[in-house]
Parts: sequence; C-alpha cells; structure tokens
Amino acid sequence: MSPEAQTGPATQIANDLRAAIANGTLQPGAKLPTVRDLAEQYGVSRNTAAKAIAQLSNEGRIVTRYGSGAYVREAHPVRRVGQDRYAKSNWANSTVEVYRDERHEGEPAEQQGTQTQEVTLLSADERVAQALGVEVGADVYERDRIMFRDGKPTHLVTSYYRREDVEGTAIIDSRPGMAGSGGSFAILAERGLAPDEMTEELFARMPTVEEMVSLDLPPGEPVVEQWRTTRTAEGRVIEYAKGVHPASRFVWSYTFKIPD
Repeated sequence: MSPEAQTGPATQIANDLRAAIANGTLQPGAKLPTVRDLAEQYGVSRNTAAKAIAQLSNEGRIVTRYGSGAYVREAHPVRRVGQDRYAKSNWANSTVEVYRDERHEGEPAEQQGTQTQEVTLLSADERVAQALGVEVGADVYERDRIMFRDGKPTHLVTSYYRREDVEGTAIIDSRPGMAGSGGSFAILAERGLAPDEMTEELFARMPTVEEMVSLDLPPGEPVVEQWRTTRTAEGRVIEYAKGVHPASRFVWSYTFKIPD
C-alpha cells in the first residue's frame, strides 16, 4: 500500500469514524453518516467516502445493509471457554434417557432455542476414519449443530461417532435437547464409554461463505476452528468433533501444570 493510501482522505475519514466507534460516540447498532453526507462533510468525492466505509467494513467494525446504509456492528458478549466445561461433574451424575424416543414419520426436526441439529449416517472420509480408528468408508454418524444464545447463533459444532457406539441412542435423535442435561457424554458413559481424556487443536482462519451466513458474520471476521478428540480411559476414541467459533466472541482459557 502506498504512503498516500495510508494517509489519504479515505483513511482520515475511516480513522475519525473508527475513533467515534471506540469512544462510544457511535454506539453498537448506530447508523453511520451516509456516503453523500461524509463526502460533503470532508469535501471529498463520494468514491473516496465509500472507500472509508469499505475500510471499516473489511475490519469487521461495521455492517452494511443494502438500501439502508452502514451500521456499527452490534457488540457480542465474550464467552470464556476452558477445560472446566468438560468437568465430569457436569454430566457424570446426570439422569439421561439413553435410548431415543421415536418420532412420528414425517415430523420435522425442531429448533428449541439452544441449537438446531441434523444427524446423518455417512461413510467416514480419511480424516474422520483415522481419528475414530475405523476403516475409510465405514459407517459413522455425523451430528451437525448450530448453537444459539438469546436467539443468536454463537458457534457451529459437528461431531462424529462410530455407528456401534451411538446406534439407537438419543445422540442420533435429530430433535435438539433429546440427549438430556448431561448431553452426549452422559449417554456414552451409560454405555460404558465414559470420556476420560481429550486432545484439542485450534487454529484461526477466514470463514467460508456458508459459515458467514450460519453465524451471521460481518466481512472481515475470522473464525477459530477447533478439533476435539475424546477418548475413554482405555484410549478408545468415542467422539471426534469440529467447532467453528467467531474469533471476537470467544476466549480460550487453560490452566495446567507445567510438565517436568
């Protein structure tokens, strides 16, 4: 980028708007001045004012709505996540319905406030097969969810299980909430497959178009992709899961002993 581009009028307009957002003059949800108003205020062309708006949009600070204008991005509460969310006390003593209820034929899957859910029996690709310790092409269940809080999407989770581990249980019921308060871990534990150890891998990337739509992401918002492998005390992998989290909405926090 040329020095002129970094210090030119479009950048100055963007800097002023950015400062107004930071100091609260422009609150979350507030509408920005129109391109025409900015052009008149700064004595520049509309094209220059539009470039300033585009800068803020690319940074994820604002959202543009066709035919309506540009708005300061709504603030999302940051959720802290760490190993405590997997504590056995959260699920070990839960009372669960291990076997799923039958839904009448043709009855649609529901959305019950906290998530939507789709369950599919499919053939394991190389990555899933290697993680679960099965042959490529073996039958595995995919449990695909969009998680919500206060009516807004928070993150995506896709879990994979060996067919024999979850066949007939509430884990593969496509109706959200059927796994009970203890969730899938409680059901697996009831079947003698209690989770005991996990490996997590996280990395940042830009979202796909589908993820942007599902999570209602503005342009420029990266995501954190998380792959989680869950094992029993004997080392059997009982779940392989992928999470996609908007980077600005989550903080990962871990406390652990330093190895010798």
